[in-house]
Amino acid sequence: MNSILSRIKGDKVIWAVVFLLSLLSFLAVYSSTGTLAYRYHGGNTEYYMFKHAIILILGLLLMYFAHLVKYTYYSRIFQIALYIAVPLLLITLIFGLNLNEAKRVLPLPFNLTFQTSDLAKITLIIYLARVLSKKQDEINDFKSAFLSLMLPVLIVTGLILPANFSTAALLFSISLVLIFIGRVRIKYIMGMVGIGVLVLVLAVGVLALMPSEKQGRLSTWKARVERFVNGNEEPDYQTQQAKIAIATGGILGKMPGNSTQRNFLPHPYSDFIFAIIVEEYGVVGGAFLVLLYLILFFRAVRIVTQAPGTFGALLTFGVAFSLVFQAMINMGVAVNLLPVTGQPLPLVSMGGTSIWFTSLSIGIILSVSKEIDKQKQEQVEQAIDIANA
Repeated sequence: MNSILSRIKGDKVIWAVVFLLSLLSFLAVYSSTGTLAYRYHGGNTEYYMFKHAIILILGLLLMYFAHLVKYTYYSRIFQIALYIAVPLLLITLIFGLNLNEAKRVLPLPFNLTFQTSDLAKITLIIYLARVLSKKQDEINDFKSAFLSLMLPVLIVTGLILPANFSTAALLFSISLVLIFIGRVRIKYIMGMVGIGVLVLVLAVGVLALMPSEKQGRLSTWKARVERFVNGNEEPDYQTQQAKIAIATGGILGKMPGNSTQRNFLPHPYSDFIFAIIVEEYGVVGGAFLVLLYLILFFRAVRIVTQAPGTFGALLTFGVAFSLVFQAMINMGVAVNLLPVTGQPLPLVSMGGTSIWFTSLSIGIILSVSKEIDKQKQEQVEQAIDIANA
């Protein structure tokens, strides 16, 4: 055990949070995939258990190897990745699998799929951290600094928008927050917001002019927003079932494996997994899950304040904020504070690319933390050498 712990670098609290989230994910996904197993695998519930266990183990391995790489290398790696992510988003829009009237994933061999927006999200965040850190001396110059930030954001979110409005809006919001933290002038940021709104209005306008049978995701967005605004007048089925799950969970829950709403909730293992967790583990379990994400964000902010350089600080904040912000949106949807978005719960919901890119993100945060610990150790050794001289 000591030999394993000695190989793990970086913030140990974050490692503990990751372990607890992974354990909770394993239990919740196994419990919530029973109906899916009976529908597609003749009641073999172990199929999804082993599949998810393999995904989690691969995610932890990816996190481990990512945290061994010096964080400064990611600056160049994801600059190159941006030129890969943008064409992949375009290819997905044209040739992607059509699931629920949206082309979000590319088909892969062995009946696997790849969600290109997950790659684009982490790539854009790290690219923005790179540009902001390099342009700090000229950050208020519109042409040399702001345009190099604005264009990638608009291109990436614009390509995600037609198939996945919630992810595009989430990524656009995260980008604005990161740009604000990077000391860009408010008037430029407001201009970017205006351009984003204009692009959205134009996209919706074009879709609205199409025949209703060709509007695709526009009708889905419209229906979700209308149901949310109307409240109880036109209740959403998913939200209704999530409310029942949370209400019947009570304080301590029904205990693991005893959920009943998993048989009625669409996607109880991904979009609404928080409702299943509250049903089985109660308000106590739900509050504990929220606490884990808050601890993750708190430790990340602590790393930001000690990061050896602007890039490390912006990188850590952007990646950590995106994970926790997405988690809060997922949980907000489950308790009907927000309209249905389809965002998974990071490191908890079932899904390959989502878990792997979340693992990569946390691995990058740990890489920055590892570098801080290394510098502190070097300073201690220098102090000892000076004292002994």
